[in-house]
Amino acid sequence: MRDKYRPQFHFTPEKNWMNDPNGLVYYNGEYHLFYQYHPHGTTWGPMHWGHAVSGDLVRWEHRPVALAADEHGEIFSGSAVVDWQDTSGFFGGKPGLVAIFTHHRNPDSDGGRPVERQSLAYSGDFGRTWTKYEGNPVLADGSRTDYRDPKVFWHEPTKRWILILASGQTVCIYHSPNLKDWTFASEFGEGEGAHLGVWECPDLFELPVDGDETRTKWVMFVSMGSSPGHPEGSRTQYFIGSFDGTVFRNENAPETVLWLDYGRDNYAGVSWSDVPAEDGRRIYIGWMSNWKYAQVTPTESWRSAMTVPRALSLRSGGERVTLTQQPVRELERLRTEAYQWRDHILGEGGNPLSGMRLGCFEMIAEFESGEADEFGFKVRASDARETVLGYDTRKQELFVDRTRSGEAGFHEDFPGRHAAKLELRENRLRLHILVDTSSVEVFGGDGEAVITDLIFPESEDQELAVYTKGGSAKLLFLDIFPLQSIRDE
Repeated sequence: MRDKYRPQFHFTPEKNWMNDPNGLVYYNGEYHLFYQYHPHGTTWGPMHWGHAVSGDLVRWEHRPVALAADEHGEIFSGSAVVDWQDTSGFFGGKPGLVAIFTHHRNPDSDGGRPVERQSLAYSGDFGRTWTKYEGNPVLADGSRTDYRDPKVFWHEPTKRWILILASGQTVCIYHSPNLKDWTFASEFGEGEGAHLGVWECPDLFELPVDGDETRTKWVMFVSMGSSPGHPEGSRTQYFIGSFDGTVFRNENAPETVLWLDYGRDNYAGVSWSDVPAEDGRRIYIGWMSNWKYAQVTPTESWRSAMTVPRALSLRSGGERVTLTQQPVRELERLRTEAYQWRDHILGEGGNPLSGMRLGCFEMIAEFESGEADEFGFKVRASDARETVLGYDTRKQELFVDRTRSGEAGFHEDFPGRHAAKLELRENRLRLHILVDTSSVEVFGGDGEAVITDLIFPESEDQELAVYTKGGSAKLLFLDIFPLQSIRDE
């Protein structure tokens, strides 16, 4: 079957291999999505920057490869910004796009080590074509081997550019007046958070707390590569604190670990630059795979997808401020008819969704836990297969169980149950769920507990069920929206 597992509303490359999102920037009415791309194979290889643009974060136009390898090396991850004041001097006093990326050169000999340095490219035609800066590389540190993935933003209080990049088991912060000349500012990470793999793909941005623009905090993303001793594989943590233009200070205890996503398939996520102030959102997207098995997932002409774009917020309550995420509102454009249920008492064996068959859809639901030990949904199901999206009231855990989700024999660490702690509020649980051809994304509560997992069911696995175990629960409301495809075929 052609494109058996191709998602219908997630971004995928037209063909071949894709990994990290890069160069996320909004300019002239378009969202740009660049990404790590191997144009000649379906596994990781010589890295280029693939490119796509969208006016609405939903439907994407594929563009030609933006950046290819040169004498300095392959094109690894990085970011892009609008240089509104032409601080770089690339645009004759007008604004333009500047990409900041890692040039990665493999060892010249067996005894050598890779060399990673930061370089620039610029575009004066709204991102259609790119010119590499003749002074590349612009930032190097010969003492570091893992030295990559720069994320750049303009820091208005200090009137200068800030660059944060991964440096082994820490991140380094630099500043510049012009994107070309960089000065070291500080280093963060030693003894902070999790160190289960090499640190990669950092991001740093400011968000209001509870929507209050007078009360803000800074959020730092740090992704971690896969390590053989940890079955979770690659994943992303975040820190919350303050940033003065030079130093980031973590407000939580150093041993505190905050996970962005409790599934297995959300990695290297970063946020868009230059989203207009009138929009007001911090929007990010992640690579929907895991380095444990990314190169052996059961697709054919293409490999890997991105998560849906998500809006980020900070919510106070409990012991600490928490990052929340929700699918961007633009995805509602894909909804077709709505199916609704209200105030159903759920007992074991009953299924008000009996007879429904859906492959790609959105669900928004709220439960009252009642006496149930467990309740939730089964999606992409049949007699032989199912993916369980549930809540365990005793453990206070939201979980996804993909043990019987479909094809899973390609890697021993793929089957499993993935859980996030989530306390009920007044015995109620709100869920926002997106199910595509080969993925589930579950947002629990206000989006403070998120689980993103790939699944590979058969095309005929389209049954749905709502279930309980160990007692009754109440389904206060459920809205199901079948979703249109963004594909042209």
